[in-house]
Amino acid sequence: MKGQEVGAVVVWSCFLLLLQPCGCQVKTCPAETRRPQLQNANSTSAQLNVNSAFMSPIVNSFLDSVKSRPFPKDLLIGMIQNMAVSQDSIRKVLEYEKGFLVCIIIGILYIILMPLIGLIFACCRCCGNCGGRMYQEQTSKINCKRRTFYWFTFFITIIILAGNICMFMSSTNTSETLKRAPNELSSILENVQGYLATVPKQLQQVVDGSSATVDEVKNNLNGSLLGTFIQNGLADHLSPALNSITDLAQVINSTGVSLKHVNKTLEQLTPKVDELRRNLSAVQQRINNTLHSACVDCTSLQTDVDKLTLTTDLNFPDQNDLMSAVNKAENADVIGQANKGKEFFDSIPEKARNATRDSVKVALMELDKVKSQIAGVTKGLPLKALDMISSPLKETQTYMSTYSPYIQQSSQISQAIGLVLSCLILLVVVCNLLGLLLGAAGLKSYDDPSERSCTSNCGGIFFMIGVGFSFLVSWIFMLVVLILFIVGGNTYTLVCEPWQSGELIRVVGTPGVIPGFNLSAAMNLKTNLTIVDVYSDCQMNKSLWTTLHLNEIINLNDYLSISKYTGNIYSSFDGAQINITNITILTSETESQIHNFSDTATTTNFSSIMQQISDISDINLSSSAKDLEDLASKQSNQTIKNELNSEAKELRDIQTAITSTIMPLLLDLNSTIKNLSATASQINGTVENVLKQVAMAQDILNYNISQIVKTGSKAFIDCQLNIFMTFVQWANQTITQHLGACGPAAEAINRSEDLVCKHLVGSLNGFWFSLGWCMMFLIPSIIFSVKLAKFYRRMECTDVYENKVMMNPFPRAQIDPKINT
Repeated sequence: MKGQEVGAVVVWSCFLLLLQPCGCQVKTCPAETRRPQLQNANSTSAQLNVNSAFMSPIVNSFLDSVKSRPFPKDLLIGMIQNMAVSQDSIRKVLEYEKGFLVCIIIGILYIILMPLIGLIFACCRCCGNCGGRMYQEQTSKINCKRRTFYWFTFFITIIILAGNICMFMSSTNTSETLKRAPNELSSILENVQGYLATVPKQLQQVVDGSSATVDEVKNNLNGSLLGTFIQNGLADHLSPALNSITDLAQVINSTGVSLKHVNKTLEQLTPKVDELRRNLSAVQQRINNTLHSACVDCTSLQTDVDKLTLTTDLNFPDQNDLMSAVNKAENADVIGQANKGKEFFDSIPEKARNATRDSVKVALMELDKVKSQIAGVTKGLPLKALDMISSPLKETQTYMSTYSPYIQQSSQISQAIGLVLSCLILLVVVCNLLGLLLGAAGLKSYDDPSERSCTSNCGGIFFMIGVGFSFLVSWIFMLVVLILFIVGGNTYTLVCEPWQSGELIRVVGTPGVIPGFNLSAAMNLKTNLTIVDVYSDCQMNKSLWTTLHLNEIINLNDYLSISKYTGNIYSSFDGAQINITNITILTSETESQIHNFSDTATTTNFSSIMQQISDISDINLSSSAKDLEDLASKQSNQTIKNELNSEAKELRDIQTAITSTIMPLLLDLNSTIKNLSATASQINGTVENVLKQVAMAQDILNYNISQIVKTGSKAFIDCQLNIFMTFVQWANQTITQHLGACGPAAEAINRSEDLVCKHLVGSLNGFWFSLGWCMMFLIPSIIFSVKLAKFYRRMECTDVYENKVMMNPFPRAQIDPKINT
């Protein structure tokens, strides 16, 4: 029967092996080392936070209307390429500058005519003309004219004041921009240099990643990971068998301990039970003697007295057979053989490491080649070009630090000039406002023009001071406006506007504009690479690999390919002889002893001893003692009565002895026997499971261990190469998508555009526009100031209007006129 069971186990084992040819499930690769993020350059934000371009919408709208044609891209490229100016080019330039020329002509006329008109005006007034004669004709409309001139002068003055405020703010912003420009430029250059310095560091991070990967794989090759893979192939079959043997050994051991405890308990109980039997027999004899003497109505207890016997002797006949089977199973050293199996399992990594020393050496040599090959990426990429760019940037930064004091000085000068010009314009505004205030405050409509108050006369004088000062300085201010307009206006239309729209970048990127500059030729590219393409990609923060089309310069797959090394690594491990000496998990003798233990435990009769325990536990002498005491109470013979009471007391003493000495041992024995019985009922199934697991594991060891070793070795190499493949994918993705992301370069250009156009040119254009605004409104200011002054100044001649209507001076409140009779 046993032979058939073993045969069935072998058949099922072979069937399972057909379902899983390798007989194993290899351990998955260790978790990949987390790849670090590429180091990014530290960047500083813009230092300019003033709103320098608050006037830009108005100024730019004006300049767009002045500009007659779109940006002359082709004309500019042609002039730069030919390095000569032809008549046709001059004609086209004049056509483009037509609007500017009109404005320049107007400015020149202003510069010429304002001092000339002022001179003529002064001469005329000296001759008594142009309002120089201190006489004013009194008419019915004189108050209406005065009010009209008053409000026109007031509104024009407010407009000039608004222009003056804008002029002052623009001047302040211009000087502030000049003051901070060196630091801003230095910050921009530092950001670019930091970016250029970061690119080699990022590439070195990739190379260092390859070194870390190589070191990781080397540690795996030199370590016990290969043996762990082989162990894992055996673990699914060997571990359950060894664990089941250990569990069975624990069952055998616990059974032996329980049997010893039963034997010890029986040794303690046997003399006590014998003594109990003797005592009961003696008491029974005495009670019988008493009942058959002169005892009245004692025959009714005879039946109960006859039961006062103990025939049980606590005999456990199967104990010796079971103990013998346990001893034989323990002597077979089941746990020792399980430990040998575990020692064999634990020794696999060391055996695998010793067997693959030569293969590991070959693999390590190949890994060093891989490491050197990947490190060659740094030589393949044109990193020297970054040094060529960084060098002039450092020189520029040096120049900036040298000339920074001069720029700071120019900032102070520009601030002083702007302040002076603003104050001079403000002087005209103040004269007009004082004229408006004093003239209106001191004028009384009923006063004779020759008798006007000093306050009113001072108001008129202030008007004339403002007029005279306007004639003196306006043409000089217009000269400043003209110069700044030519510089700032053309800078906006020819530099800033095309810079913002991207047309300037296209001009710079046009072949031939920069002599000898050709990105495609310099980098030996087949693709036509222009500055426009580079700038566009950098605005999207693309990598240098994509931006500069480095795939045409270097074949990254050649550096990151490890396929040519994997063949040698595989062949070296395939040729390794990993001999793992087989073991026998359980010998036939041990299996025989296990079967004997199982059969004996299954056939052991525990019910007999449990029945004997129950018989002793059921003894209750207290009821018999009570019956004797009741019978004694009915006796008239004192001697019989005393004997019955004495015998009842003896029964109670025996019951007390049973309860205190015998019952605890009986309870312990009963519990142990129950546990043994429960264990014995499961031993057969446990043993069958153990033998089945052992048979399957033994078949794996006998027939498939070489295949397991081979499969584990291949899985181990696949795991190591997978680590490399993961690194290669990361390196490829990092170099092609993240290395040298050139967003900082585009940001530097954008910040430069903000500095030059938004802050510097924007504030400068706002200044000349505000100053020109004031200059243009000085003309009506002069006219209305001259007209209004005559209404407030004291006249030398008197003119009387007969039907004079009472006129109210404005803006004073109405006052009752004095009527001369």
